[in-house]
Amino acid sequence: MGTHQALWELSAGAQAAAVRSGDVTAVEVIERHLERIAEVNPAVNAVTQLLADRARAAAAAVDRRRATGEDPGPLAGVPFTVKETTGIEGVPTTYGAERFRHHVAHSDAPPVARLRAAGAVPIGHSNMPTLILAGVHTRSELYGDTANPWASGVTPGGTSGGDAAAVASGMAAIGLGNDSGGSVRMPASFCGVAGLKPTYGRFPADHRMGAEDPAFATQTLVVDGPLARTVGDLRLAYEALAGTDPRDPRAVAVPLYGAEIPRPMKIAMVTDPGGAGVHPSVRKAVEDAADALRDAGYEVCEVPDVPRLDEALEVYGRMTLAEFAPTWPVVRNLLGKEGHRYIEMSMEARDAVPTDVPEYLRLTGERLGIQRAWAEFLDTYPLVLGPVFTEPPFEPGLEVRDLEGHARVQRAMRLCTATSFVGVPAVAVPTGVVAGLPYGVQLIGRAYREDLCLEAAEAVERRLGVITPIDPRP
Repeated sequence: MGTHQALWELSAGAQAAAVRSGDVTAVEVIERHLERIAEVNPAVNAVTQLLADRARAAAAAVDRRRATGEDPGPLAGVPFTVKETTGIEGVPTTYGAERFRHHVAHSDAPPVARLRAAGAVPIGHSNMPTLILAGVHTRSELYGDTANPWASGVTPGGTSGGDAAAVASGMAAIGLGNDSGGSVRMPASFCGVAGLKPTYGRFPADHRMGAEDPAFATQTLVVDGPLARTVGDLRLAYEALAGTDPRDPRAVAVPLYGAEIPRPMKIAMVTDPGGAGVHPSVRKAVEDAADALRDAGYEVCEVPDVPRLDEALEVYGRMTLAEFAPTWPVVRNLLGKEGHRYIEMSMEARDAVPTDVPEYLRLTGERLGIQRAWAEFLDTYPLVLGPVFTEPPFEPGLEVRDLEGHARVQRAMRLCTATSFVGVPAVAVPTGVVAGLPYGVQLIGRAYREDLCLEAAEAVERRLGVITPIDPRP
């Protein structure tokens, strides 16, 4: 461990190695992060419920296990934040809403339990848009706005923006978010960290808000995923999070690492998905990543587009809004002041045409066809390189300012939306800093080939560098 680096500056892997070797205790790692949170969270407002005493007790348990000769785990002592959607036993899971302020979780959600079993320590809940529905900028009824540590004038993204901002500013080494259309990848890109959206069914999860399970679109689109400052740390989290759990019948026992792919591996590069426009800085980020991948031995092939993008966006929108419609009058009242605007703008943009049961069933068939088209495309190109967001990070609240701002944000996140709809994995990785703001790309892979996404993202990272942690900037 380098003496010039503070413990909170180290990667999760380095923190765990230091605890496992006895160079430091897990309690020391947690104390240094608690000090960092006290120093920077007032400016960033990413950590919502700080679990200081619980974290100290959990870290002490890690140290006791090591002292008795027990393996303390591959993430021994590593602090992680948990999005306000995801249960930590004995702590309210608020979803950022006043209505759920006292909604105490009776057990750890599966991903929290898995990270804890690997020796990691939950240090606090993290901010998000109210009920995940209030927008893309991280602003909640209960906790207010989270600032992007790179510049307060732009959003940290969302909906896992609290985790991205906490990880980028050194308050935690790993964040546990979720993604149903870019909610891990966008904040990772806007905050200069890495993020993994896994394949549907790769990680066990529990996204119930009460006793009832969510409907089809929510079941199939929302996946939990980690954020970290390095791709190596994402890999450690991936290995800890994957597997089966009786609480989630969707989770499948697929090997973490698949069959070797003939080399040089082909990567399809798409700089402007759908031809809807891309900012020059975003285009350059994709080109820089392509150069890094070529240098690493990949065969990068520029292709016109990804399969059936516009259809994927249309069907995604219609299926999700069909699920919102029956409960919207009740949900609207839970979103707090102005929290309803994002969904209502989505409804207005689609003329609020109700989807009946026969049409919804037809849309499920459309989804399968789009998934098939992607599977065939990925059979030729095992990976796709493209933008996370086709514009630079934007000002907080643009997506709910007016219909034009809403459409602009929806358009810029189109590749994230489509790949969530298809259910394939993707890793967001930073490419550098332009005019004081971070930029990144995503590497999208075949179903259950997160390993290929991680491997390619590491090749980008090795050549273009790690750009966080940073001190918050005004």
